[in-house]
Amino acid sequence: MVTRRKQSHRGLAALAVAGVCVLSMLAVGFLGFDWASAGSHDANATSFGLERQSANALPAGEVTPETVDDKSDADVLPVEDISEGASLAMASSRDVSAGVEEIAAEEEAARIAAEEAARAAEQRAIDRADASRSKYYATYGGLPAGDVDFSVGEEAFVAEWTSRIDNYLAGSPLAGHGETFAQAAWENGIDPRWSPAISNTESTKGRVCFKSHNAWGWDQSSWSNWDTAIRAHVAGLARGYGFTISYAYAQRYCPPNYDNWYRDTLNQMQLI
Repeated sequence: MVTRRKQSHRGLAALAVAGVCVLSMLAVGFLGFDWASAGSHDANATSFGLERQSANALPAGEVTPETVDDKSDADVLPVEDISEGASLAMASSRDVSAGVEEIAAEEEAARIAAEEAARAAEQRAIDRADASRSKYYATYGGLPAGDVDFSVGEEAFVAEWTSRIDNYLAGSPLAGHGETFAQAAWENGIDPRWSPAISNTESTKGRVCFKSHNAWGWDQSSWSNWDTAIRAHVAGLARGYGFTISYAYAQRYCPPNYDNWYRDTLNQMQLI
């Protein structure tokens, strides 16, 4: 009996030990499964995160503030955009520079053309005066009041004769109009002293005019101002008479008293 009881106790002990082993194995299995699952979760999370980031990445040319998740980086432009902007700026600068150079070249060409035109006009005036003088010489043989130099050019000619005529007309109604006389003489190629001297012979330098602003007894003409009248008279002398005073011109200009007219007018010319 005792022996059977001992054997029975040994059997129960063996069953208990076997049960504990089974439970331990089950516990280890569950723990291993959890660890594996946890490890797999971390690996998958990392892998999925990279794949998601790679899948969501956009080409550099399509990156804009609207397509960037982290708006703090939205102001960073792609390299292509920066290069394109720099190229446009350089091209614009070249265009502006070329435009400025073109305008400067056009202005310089216009300036040169204007200077050439002025020189040509000046030469025509000199040639006109030379032709008128030559014609006078050919007809009358000499200049009774002396020569006038047109070769100095318009500016010098007008400056000299403006001063001389203004001095001559000082204190008269024609005072201050020396430049008009000088300019008109230059343009018509005649002696600048002739018209001012006639004004003294005919009207005492505009003091006694039988027609408005007609200081020269010139037909029945009248004018509204002195400048217009002066230009008309000088042009009329060039057209109807010649370079300067002559005895023959006096006979035509003042037939009743041409001798005195010639003498008085010539004397006045020599005062200018």
